[in-house]
Parts: sequence; structure tokens; C-alpha cells
Amino acid sequence: MYFTDTHAHLYASQFKTDRHDMLMRSVEAGVQRHYLPNIDRESIEGMLELEEKYPTHCFATMGLHPCSVGKDFEKDLYDIEAWLSKRTFKAIGEMGTDLHWDKTYFEQQKEAFKIQAGWAKKYKIPLIIHCRKSTYETIALLKELQDGTLRGIFHCFGGSLEEAQEIIKLGFLMGIGGVVTYKNAGLKEVLPQIDIQHLVLETDAPYLTPEPHRGKRNESSYIPLIAQKIADFKQIPLEEVKQKTTENALRLFEND
Repeated sequence: MYFTDTHAHLYASQFKTDRHDMLMRSVEAGVQRHYLPNIDRESIEGMLELEEKYPTHCFATMGLHPCSVGKDFEKDLYDIEAWLSKRTFKAIGEMGTDLHWDKTYFEQQKEAFKIQAGWAKKYKIPLIIHCRKSTYETIALLKELQDGTLRGIFHCFGGSLEEAQEIIKLGFLMGIGGVVTYKNAGLKEVLPQIDIQHLVLETDAPYLTPEPHRGKRNESSYIPLIAQKIADFKQIPLEEVKQKTTENALRLFEND
């Protein structure tokens, strides 16, 4: 069994000078599959090039990041929907809501969320949900839309047990990344109370680098550090975290 990084922006400019070496480090660390969340229209070309170059390791998704939602978001969604009609993608994402940086377009974010959730239903693929400082609002929004067919991941989960329970009730998984290694993250108390069947691993590379590399660029080869911290908190073997989280990811993205 191998590790799976369910959320990594490996097409980002931060990897421009050593992208191949970075990916090979990841594979050598046992991370065989990398799911690439889209951001906006500008990120599509680089993402698809990476997938084409490494078809056994990199898998593209398609969506509009909430921080890319502005007053003309419909135009962006039109272009993204055109791509969805051309070929198969592993998920709709990265989509969602964000109240951390700017609340100006929150109503537009919610509308974009509803549209993209509709695509997930149409194409029968999962959602990759971003919800920074907006987990409560996103859960409420998803409850309105859930008809039993929506599934996916709450990316970068760092919330409370109550929020985790609501996410599980909705039939979604939680993506655990580098934040789990941060001293004051709060996941030490929450994770032992969540069954491993509800979790997947992620990096959000090049962002949210785990300890002891915090402050530097993140990359998928750090997935074992995240997995080990989960194993420590849950007091289970590392191999169990590796196997179960990859099985969860394959069941979600590949229907395996």
C-alpha cells in the first residue's frame, strides 16, 4: 500500500525550478497518487500539463476556488464548465467558501458553490470543499443541497468534534494536512474521536507545511509526517493510517 495526497497544487509556480525532482522525492517517500485541485482559469493549463506528463501519479480536478470568485464569476464558471464537458475529471474543486480574506463576494461564493455542487451531481464526481473561517456556513449550505448523491472532502479540516460529526452525517470525508503537526491546532483532542474511515491525507502544497519544515515550501513528500502525527494521536500503527486513508481516497475518487 502507498500514501495518497488528496490535495496538492503541484503545478504552482513555487515548483517551477525543481518540479520533477520534487515529484520524484514524493514517489520515493511512498506517495504514489497526487490529486491536483484547480484554482481558476489561469491554473488549468499548468495543471493539465502536469497530469499529462505524469499520468500514473497526477490527477486533475476542475473547479473555481472561492477566493477567485468575484463580480464576474459567471464567466469563470462558464469556462470551467466547458472543460467538464470535454473530458473526465476526478472531482469538482477546489471550490467552497472563504471568510478569512474578504467577505465582499460571499453571496457570489455561495451561488458558485451551488452551481458547482450541481456539476458534481451531473457528472457523479466528488466535491473538494474549501471553507476557511466558514465551516459552519458551508455545512449549512451543503445541508440544503445534499440529496444523498453529494460526496467529497472538507479540505484542510481543523475544526471541532461537533463540526466533524456534522461533516460525517453529510457523508463527507475530512482532509488532514500539515496543520495537524502544529502545537496549537486542536486536532490532538479531536482526531482520537473520529474513525479513520472518515479521513484522508493532504498537503495543500506548496502551502501549510508541516513541522519540522514549517516556514518553508510544502511538498507531497511530507505526507508521511502528517500520517505519523495522526497515528500518534489515534494510537494506531502508521501502516494502518497509510492503508485506510488511501482506501478512502480510492473509494471516493476512483470508486474502488
